[in-house]
Amino acid sequence: MFTSEKGVVEEWLSEFKTLPETSLPNYATNLKEKSSLVSSLYKVIQEPQSELLEPVCHQLFEFYRSGEEQLLRFTLQFLPELIWCYLAVSASRNVHSSGCIEALLLGVYNLEIVDKQGHSKVLSFTIPSLSKPSVYHEPSSIGSMALTESALSQHGLSKVVYSGPHPQREMLTAQNRFEVLTFLLLCYNAALTYMPRVSLQSLCQICSRICVCGYPRQHVRKYKGISSRVPVSSGFMVQMLTGIYFAFYNGEWDLAQKALDDIIYRAQLELYPEPLLVANAIQASLPHGAMRSSKEGTRCIQVEITPTSSRISRNAVTSMSIRGHRWKRHEQPDNNNDTTELGILVIPEISVTNVAGERTGNGEKGRTLGEIDAQHIQGVQETATDPRTESKGLPEIRRQKSVRKMMEDGINSPGRVQF
Repeated sequence: MFTSEKGVVEEWLSEFKTLPETSLPNYATNLKEKSSLVSSLYKVIQEPQSELLEPVCHQLFEFYRSGEEQLLRFTLQFLPELIWCYLAVSASRNVHSSGCIEALLLGVYNLEIVDKQGHSKVLSFTIPSLSKPSVYHEPSSIGSMALTESALSQHGLSKVVYSGPHPQREMLTAQNRFEVLTFLLLCYNAALTYMPRVSLQSLCQICSRICVCGYPRQHVRKYKGISSRVPVSSGFMVQMLTGIYFAFYNGEWDLAQKALDDIIYRAQLELYPEPLLVANAIQASLPHGAMRSSKEGTRCIQVEITPTSSRISRNAVTSMSIRGHRWKRHEQPDNNNDTTELGILVIPEISVTNVAGERTGNGEKGRTLGEIDAQHIQGVQETATDPRTESKGLPEIRRQKSVRKMMEDGINSPGRVQF
């Protein structure tokens, strides 16, 4: 570590001690712009024998419990490097040199498992139903599965996953180590959108180191340092994959790809089903080419959204469409009569079931015509026109006489005749 870098860290340590509480917001805003300070702090953490490591860890913990959101995120960005340093020292069985790092990790853990009133937190997460659309899927593209999920959601059988309450820890042991570290990575992943690029790079690098140290792939990666294997748990690897998946689409494609391959390599050796499932799903969903343009773009996970179908069909039956259909049916005889050639008799429609005619009044009985009456009507060959037209001449008079003659000939069942 150079003298200039050491001087930057010492100035940072002394500045915060003399800072009044009213100046904390402005101090936190300006702190994230000091890139030289961040790089110097990384070098201090990476040297377990550094004399500045203990005061740096103490001040990072003071940042975390200050209540200022930006100071809390400033401490969180070093969390992957702190976890790696602790695991590396633990694997080398030199526990005494990691006491300050262990204290910092335990302090952050004990602060996160309780709320502001001091009560234990219980985190809950509702698994989304496939029957409801989201930015990731459309229910119509799933098929019969959407019907099953819809039936389950109507009965209120949505699954809720709970995490907690977590017990407080006074020290890290081999039994509770990865329980604490997994929860800390969960807190880090919750603030991924606020993490700088250097923190994402550190995350990908420590994931690769944790997975390959002590295995033949370590020589392929050319990682120097410890050569003993670092134990990991299945849940811890799943949390690592969450951060790596975010790094893919936020400018760290190459490092994230290398870390994903190393996690799959380690999960296959350990026979962990959960990391294998998540890692293979991520690998199958990645695009073919590296997303170079995302380095300066929006910090988010990019997905393709299929166009949704219209909620109401254009051919849907509505009250307006039924009303329009009735008008067309009533206007149809007029159009036919207008195009009727002269010399062709339009047979008047006789209502038998009262479907096309007027509604039968009270006390009236349905009356029908026999076959002889129908043949008599069909035998009339006279020219007729529409009675609603303006021309009411001789053809209309002949039509009225023919109907009157039919009634006078003794028809037994004089039904209502509709024109």
